[in-house]
Amino acid sequence: MPTISTALIVTSAILVAFGWRLAIKRRLVEHQRMMFWAAVTAILFFLIYSSRTLISGNTEWGGPDSLKPFYLAFLLFHITLATVGAVFGITTLTLGYRKKFAKHRKWGRVTSLVWFVTAITGTAVYILLYLMYPGGHTKPVLDAIFG
Repeated sequence: MPTISTALIVTSAILVAFGWRLAIKRRLVEHQRMMFWAAVTAILFFLIYSSRTLISGNTEWGGPDSLKPFYLAFLLFHITLATVGAVFGITTLTLGYRKKFAKHRKWGRVTSLVWFVTAITGTAVYILLYLMYPGGHTKPVLDAIFG
């Protein structure tokens, strides 16, 4: 499941990039459609991630103990950024659907950048937890982070 959820959030960021490009080219109907699908993939990510977290917990750090403080700082940065990105994303989408385009454009620029960094840091967390080091045990969220 972590591979699927990571692929979904990366896909969402790629769709946002395409959507941003369409907005710049003033292809606004296509932009709206692209951003809709970016939001759908982000929601699918959230549903998979949150259900996995609630049912089986999160994977704890399985790498060297000397790197754990750095990983935890990075993870908390990612979690904070993802939370901000989600709130910004909902706000930006709402502004667009309410046709408040001046505000939508301002929020959208920031939201897109936050979303790109969130996708990159989320992918880095996935790589650290599942590819570079053997994943630790699955634990409830707070135990996995602060263990």
